[in-house]
Amino acid sequence: MTQAYKVQRWTNRSIASSALISVLQLALLAGPFLLSANAVDHLTTLFVYVMLAITWNALAGYGGLVSVGQQLFFGFGAYAAIRLSQAGVPVYAALALGGGASAILALIVSSFMLKLRAGEFAIGMWVLAALVQLLVSLDPIVQGATGTSLLALNGFAPAARRADTYWFGLVAMAGVALLLFLLLRSRLGAAMQAIRDDEEAARSVGVRVQRAKRIMFVLAALGAGMAGAVWLATSISFQPNTYFGVQWTAYMIFMTLVGGIGTFEGPILGAILFFAVEAAFGAEGVWYLIGIGAAAVGFALLLPQGIWGWLERRYALRLLPVGYVLKLQETDAGPSRGRARHPSPPPPAAMRVSEQS
Repeated sequence: MTQAYKVQRWTNRSIASSALISVLQLALLAGPFLLSANAVDHLTTLFVYVMLAITWNALAGYGGLVSVGQQLFFGFGAYAAIRLSQAGVPVYAALALGGGASAILALIVSSFMLKLRAGEFAIGMWVLAALVQLLVSLDPIVQGATGTSLLALNGFAPAARRADTYWFGLVAMAGVALLLFLLLRSRLGAAMQAIRDDEEAARSVGVRVQRAKRIMFVLAALGAGMAGAVWLATSISFQPNTYFGVQWTAYMIFMTLVGGIGTFEGPILGAILFFAVEAAFGAEGVWYLIGIGAAAVGFALLLPQGIWGWLERRYALRLLPVGYVLKLQETDAGPSRGRARHPSPPPPAAMRVSEQS
């Protein structure tokens, strides 16, 4: 009996879970027909949280670009949607293009923001978000801190607007998640993880560092911008202080830390948990925010890998595989010719293996 190793990406469990998630997303399309108006509104909010969590995790957890200024793209997506709607673009097309405008803004600012590293990048993004907030407030349409509204949505009946916004949010969330999933499974995803671990080492083996960073940065901005556009569609009103508030990035960090930074499933779990906690304790005001902050610190200190990260390491539980798995196999092949080979002790039955850049 000899031992061999098989490198694989999909397992029976991950195939089944991926199929189940796809079926669940299709089933969610029937939400406005089967659920109450309150449930539809709550699910739309959850879609926003999932987009925020998975895109911040892709940027920081896989790319090593820790930003505390992602509210820049959240707010700009909503602002651009209002501007486009007032220019005559159909309202839901304006919302989609507003999310795209955040990606364009990210492409522009990446030329100088990505030259910063670590803490400089994190604080620089916060400063840039504050600057854009001031510029948006100067727009006569916005009317300073008073804000404005997406007036085109008032032409829809409440039930139709609620259903259309729900479907828009569901498609946006599914599209962003699928795009991130495919990217992280690609060579570019492996390159980003190499950059996260050691940027100079990644560059020395031929990784195009700036190009990889820019793609991930723009994609994270697209997700945040789409989330801002969906949030605008649910609330209709727009105030710069709210949409560009740092609390949005705080929510992203909390969801990612609790769920599991650097895992694909973790931020989704974190978004669901945050949504549940907010629904239960959101009315507590400042104490709710204190509790959120204390929980984030506690997870960072006591369970830094997050809930899903702990489950993954403890039980080799991977439902949406991004990396590879090394599986031990035993074969009945006879002895090989030449010098005898003594197999080394086998690794764990399931072990993550990095992709080649």
